[in-house]
Amino acid sequence: MKKFQPRPGFVVQAFRFALDPNATQDDALRSHCGAARTAYNWAVGWVTASWWQRRAEETYGIPEPELTQWRPWSLPALRKAFNEAKHADPRFAGWWEENSKEAYNTGLANAAAAFDNYAKSKNGKRKGKRVGMPRFKSKRKARPACRFTTGAIRVEADGRHVTLPRLGTIRVHEHTVKLLGCVQTGTVRILSATVRRVRGRWFVAFQVETAREIKRVARPGTAVGIDLGVKTLAVLADSTGEIRTVPNPRHLDRALKLLRRACRTVSRRQGPDRRTGRKASKRWEKANAARNRVHHRVANLRADALHKLTTAVTAEYGTVVVEDLNVAGMLRNRRLARRIADAGFGEIRRQLTYKTHRNGCRIVAADRWFPSSKTCSGCGEVKAKLPLHVRTYECDACGLVIDRDDNAARNLAALAAAVTTGTGVAGDQGAKAPKPRGADQKSRTTRPSRKARAGRAGGATLPHQRQTETGDRTQAEALTLW
Repeated sequence: MKKFQPRPGFVVQAFRFALDPNATQDDALRSHCGAARTAYNWAVGWVTASWWQRRAEETYGIPEPELTQWRPWSLPALRKAFNEAKHADPRFAGWWEENSKEAYNTGLANAAAAFDNYAKSKNGKRKGKRVGMPRFKSKRKARPACRFTTGAIRVEADGRHVTLPRLGTIRVHEHTVKLLGCVQTGTVRILSATVRRVRGRWFVAFQVETAREIKRVARPGTAVGIDLGVKTLAVLADSTGEIRTVPNPRHLDRALKLLRRACRTVSRRQGPDRRTGRKASKRWEKANAARNRVHHRVANLRADALHKLTTAVTAEYGTVVVEDLNVAGMLRNRRLARRIADAGFGEIRRQLTYKTHRNGCRIVAADRWFPSSKTCSGCGEVKAKLPLHVRTYECDACGLVIDRDDNAARNLAALAAAVTTGTGVAGDQGAKAPKPRGADQKSRTTRPSRKARAGRAGGATLPHQRQTETGDRTQAEALTLW
């Protein structure tokens, strides 16, 4: 399916509002989202049934031309097959007319996209992690969501209600004055609306096409390096020499006492048991809702703090330099995983990427092996080792003594002057930081491989073949901050 392209000078963005539906509307929202999930599961089962049938026929020695035909997974083909099956299939015949057609189209579109991603990943046409075969969505684990693209989709004139197809007019928890003003002036065109249940509440997100002017930053000629950490959330060092520290709020750590108490309360109640078919008691549901409220509050506080941080940075500096952190690998450290996840390193990088593009500035991602902490920000000397518990950087060459995080942020800020861009466009994804020190790999002693090698049993390495740790090396041209 062809992707929507906005008109020149226009961008696509979303306005999200919390809903306050009544009991009837809440049931209707759940029904529409359940219909989308059911249509998705039907599409996955309908397409994969031909795959398994062909595999079984191949075991019987049936020739290729006589095998069962492949079932297509394009959205038009799935729509046609579903419209024929919904009248006779007992899974849909009794209730499919209760929901909007957009609910079923949401599930079919998601299934078509899932099969496309799987096929492209298998053929090597998709970057990133390998995508597996689409699987069925569980009623208990899947996030309820439904997307409307046609029908009555509008924001009411009172600013406190929205209208969606088949769902009618639903009250909004907060005022929609910002979106309403743009709609009334004609500067915004609503493309679609997506309802989703997140953190115990219903939300509606309007996808709109609007003319958005680039917001100029306050200091366009200044670059800032951001060093993320656990002790302090971020250390900002700009090209003028100013260093600022953003403390880590530690929202989860502050809520752990309440969370432990809520978990103990839930464990003392009679919960559900899928093996015996036992339903949860009312007291368990009440205690579980109280526990979820603690989790939801932590998530909301974290999202609010990260948005305020990234918005302030992208509104002030013309160039933002961040590290390409391996967050997934860092989370494997069982001692720091909880605090790293609570800090939200990946979310900070994601928000900085689109907010710099929106404000007309650029973002530079330093190489993953760039030794920002090991390099002296004064003379360019690179240490071979710098353990994590050493919080103060002491240079053996020039005698500089500085905080470890401040030193890393200064090196990242200096990297902005040497960065090369592909097109010069603000927020260019092709902008990559060079490797001025040649430090593109870890500087630790190489461990002997356990795999067997030719001539040596067990992969042992002779003493004269062992690699030694690289010593301190001096940078030919030290990067400066000004």
